[in-house]
Amino acid sequence: MRIGVIADDFTGATDIASFLVVNGLSAIQYSGTPKKTINTAASTDAIVISLKSRSCLVNEAISDSLEALEWLKAQGCSKFYFKYCSTFDSTSQGNIGPVTDALLEALNCKHTIVCPALPVNGRCVINGHLFVNHQRLNESGMKDHPVTPMLESKVELLMNNQSKGLATSVFYNDVEKGSEHLKKTMDTLFDKGSNYIVVDAFTDQHLNIIAQASFELPLVTGGSGLAAGIAQSFKNKSLRKTQLKSITPLAAPSVVISGSCSQMTNAQVNMYLNLAPHFQVDVGECINNSAYDDEICQWVLNHQNTDLAPLVYATAPKEQLKITQNKYGEEKSSAAVEALFAKVCKKLQFAGVKNFVVAGGETSGSVTKALDVEALEIGAQIVPGVPWVKALNTSIFLALKSGNFGDIDFFIKAQQLITHKNTQ
Repeated sequence: MRIGVIADDFTGATDIASFLVVNGLSAIQYSGTPKKTINTAASTDAIVISLKSRSCLVNEAISDSLEALEWLKAQGCSKFYFKYCSTFDSTSQGNIGPVTDALLEALNCKHTIVCPALPVNGRCVINGHLFVNHQRLNESGMKDHPVTPMLESKVELLMNNQSKGLATSVFYNDVEKGSEHLKKTMDTLFDKGSNYIVVDAFTDQHLNIIAQASFELPLVTGGSGLAAGIAQSFKNKSLRKTQLKSITPLAAPSVVISGSCSQMTNAQVNMYLNLAPHFQVDVGECINNSAYDDEICQWVLNHQNTDLAPLVYATAPKEQLKITQNKYGEEKSSAAVEALFAKVCKKLQFAGVKNFVVAGGETSGSVTKALDVEALEIGAQIVPGVPWVKALNTSIFLALKSGNFGDIDFFIKAQQLITHKNTQ
C-alpha cells in the first residue's frame, strides 16, 4: 500500500510530510503535480503533492486536485489523504467541501472522515467544535483572516454549508471506546446516509484510534495530525519501518522571508527584529519601483556576516494591513509582495544563498516556485509540523512555516539546526 497526499498549500504539504516521516514512513513532496512518472517516487511509502488550491476559485481547486489524484493513482497509491489546514481555512463556498466531494466521486466512494485536529499545535475538536489554543475557532485570530475569515466553530456546519452531502459528528466518548467501537459507530452512520463524519480529537491517542478505525477508507481528509496515526497503522499493517534521514542544512548564506500576517508570525517577527538585521517591505515600492528587488537583494547580501540571518518581511498587524489594502487594493498589494519575494529569492539563489526560512503558505509557494524546486526530501523537524527540507534538484534547503505555526522564537530555532561545516 502506498499513501497519496493532496495538500491544498505548500506549508501544509511539508507539515503532513514531516509527520509521516517522523512516524516512520518515507515520503517525498512534489511542488505541484508532476507531468510524468518520476523515478524518485518509486521507493517511497508516501507521496505528497503540494497545490495552491486553498483560496483559489472552486473549479480550479477541484481540477488541480483531481489531476493530482490521477497522477498519484498512476504511481501506485491506493489510500488517499486530502490535507487542509487544521483551522479549516475555507469560505462558505469552499474549497474543502467541493474538493472532498470531487475526490469521493472520482474514487467511487460515498463517505469519508473530517479530522482537522492537531493537538500538538493546539487545534482540537471537542463536541464537534474546533478550538485553537483553548478558543473556539470563531473567537480565535482566525475570525480576522483576510482571505478565509472563520466565523463558525462547529465543523459539521462548516462542512454542510459547502458540500453536497451530509456531515455528522461523532464525539469523544465514542472515540475513547477504541477503534473497533468507533469503526462500528461510523459504519452505522454511513449506512444511515452520512457522507462525512467529523470526529472529536484532542489527544494523540484519539488520532491513533481514528486512524485505525478509518484505515480501510480509500480517502480520509483532515489536518496533519491524523498522519501520525495513519503512519503507525500503515507500519503495523505492512510491517515496514523506515530509518529517518538526518537532513539538516549546512552553514551557508541564509535569509528569512516573512509574508504571513498571522498573529503568531507577527509575534515571531517582532521578537526577531531585536536580534537580527531586518528590512520591511513597502508595498508602494513593490508596485512602483522596478529596481526594488535589486535593492533588497543587495541589502541581504550585505548583511550575511551576522549571527542570525537577515529578515525581509511584509508581515504587519491587522490594522496596518487594512490601511495598506485600502490604499492599494487587497489583491494588488498581495500579488505585488509575493512577486517581489519571488524575484528577490531567485536573485539570492543566483548570488549563492542556500538556506531559506520562509513564513506563510502563499509566500512559501511563491518562493519555492521561483527557486525551481520540483521535489523535496523531508528532514529534521524544527517544531511539530515544520521540518527543514532539501530540494532534490538543487542544493537549496528550506524551512517553510505555516503562518500560525511555531513558537515565538521559531526563526532562531530553525537556524540552530544548521550544521556548521566547512564543506558544502
